[in-house]
Amino acid sequence: MKVCALRLNSSQANVQEFILSSISSIYEVQLLLSISFLVIYIITLASNAVIISIIQLDAHLQTPMYYFLTNLAFLDICYSSVTVPKLLDLQLTGRKTISFYGCIAQMYFFHVLGSSEMFLLVAMSYDRYVAICNPLRYSVIMRRAVVMTLKVCSWAGGFIHSTFHTAFLLRLSFSQYNKVDNFFCDATPLIKLSCSDTTMDEIMLLATPGILGPICFILTLVSYSYIVRSILKINSAQGRYRTFSSCASHLTVVTVFYGTGIFVYVQPMAVYWSANQFITVFYSIITPMLNPLIYTLRNKEIKKALGKILFKQSPMHANIHLLH
Repeated sequence: MKVCALRLNSSQANVQEFILSSISSIYEVQLLLSISFLVIYIITLASNAVIISIIQLDAHLQTPMYYFLTNLAFLDICYSSVTVPKLLDLQLTGRKTISFYGCIAQMYFFHVLGSSEMFLLVAMSYDRYVAICNPLRYSVIMRRAVVMTLKVCSWAGGFIHSTFHTAFLLRLSFSQYNKVDNFFCDATPLIKLSCSDTTMDEIMLLATPGILGPICFILTLVSYSYIVRSILKINSAQGRYRTFSSCASHLTVVTVFYGTGIFVYVQPMAVYWSANQFITVFYSIITPMLNPLIYTLRNKEIKKALGKILFKQSPMHANIHLLH
């Protein structure tokens, strides 16, 4: 039985650090993973920054849909930056320790960004619903005030959700065993380390993703059920394909986001296992890289805008233009 060493609060903070777990204990594997994570991180930063730049530079993309996409790209940059730099430091230098306050801050911002993305995806599905089901009223419904409200609510929801999680966690006491069963500080492995009564924390951890997550997912599905109904009413196959392609990227991102998140968080604490670490790698490191690639590869307007920016100053492109 664990002996409690402290009460986690500002006046009594005897625990100075936690020990994070490596993904692999084999040096060659660690080196290979570190190189892979570094490449993925660079691609994540570059591709999301490109998405933001394209949308800012092209006047045709100054619409609510792309405004939300800019926010999604910014979220993904921050989301991966919360975990990857520390993971690279852990893998390359072997420094597995993280300070108490650093651990709490990492968990807090990870949940802020993850929850904000969940709410933002709901806002994006509503935008697609209005665009496809009420195209004539789109500019009226999705006016600037509404778009800004949806953005603020997405971020506020993320901060509120994470603040509750962190506040509950700070009430716990820990034993001297402080090894986190993950490569970054997350609520589930930290709660497992506590020797306090964690019933309320476990309920909170299950209730928030287990209730709030499915509610957001259902709202997204409701939006897409109306979207599909509207698409099926279009007479031409080409028209149906063109309409569906405008929201296919978002639907793909939603599927990846909820598929991995639900697997990790919507499960009893007792069945949390270390193999979750590999799923965590996917949704915390790989997904932020996939999102801009999905939107770039499947979005003709983004590709067109990128082409215009790349070839705008090209002398060869200018000569070809003059010949035509």
